[in-house]
Amino acid sequence: MKTIWQMVKVFVLFTGCTILFYYSLIWFHREYENYHRYDEPQGSAVKASTTETISTDWLERFILFYRDGE
Repeated sequence: MKTIWQMVKVFVLFTGCTILFYYSLIWFHREYENYHRYDEPQGSAVKASTTETISTDWLERFILFYRDGE
């Protein structure tokens, strides 16, 4: 009888944690569903990268590729 009671407690605990995890995933999904991460930034934002057009031959580009580790 004690073993059955222990199994019931473990089953209830597992089921409760599973339900809690499921509803927390639903809550996170709803929270970030309308999050617009590609909107233009507001305020005094500064562009962080620039695009440079460097005309080099393929060997220099190859060496640059391995040197920078990209």
